[in-house]
Amino acid sequence: MTGRLDQLDEIDRNLIALLQVNARESVANLARKLNIARTTVLSRIARLERNNIIAGYGVRLGSEVLDSSLNAYVGIALSPKSGKDVLRRMSKIPEVQMLSAVSGEFDYVAWIRTATPSRLDQVLDEIGEMDGVSDTTTSIVLAVKIDRGTVGQ
Repeated sequence: MTGRLDQLDEIDRNLIALLQVNARESVANLARKLNIARTTVLSRIARLERNNIIAGYGVRLGSEVLDSSLNAYVGIALSPKSGKDVLRRMSKIPEVQMLSAVSGEFDYVAWIRTATPSRLDQVLDEIGEMDGVSDTTTSIVLAVKIDRGTVGQ
């Protein structure tokens, strides 16, 4: 089975949605909310894990922990044929939380988290000075308006 959510049945999609909200939800509560047997919940979770649809479970930090950090999204335009080299160098920057290949104006969008504005400035300089990076545009996150807890997990 592939990992596409649109190819899963409604029960699997609902089970995944419940687990994304609270991965520690008891099997009994999941079964009650889905109106299915506990053994069915257990077998579905096992199958979703075995097929790598559920790749793991993590801890979401409370906003009070993350509030002291500075988050920014950086659009990165690349020179032709430089993607692999830039990817390799970006992977060595610990403040890069996520790097996505995208369509449109940029080739990559990076989610950067730093402790201070000066460290963000250093990271942005490091990215902008990479061979193969032709342009960057940065947007600093002022406030999170919706958080479904799925980014970066």
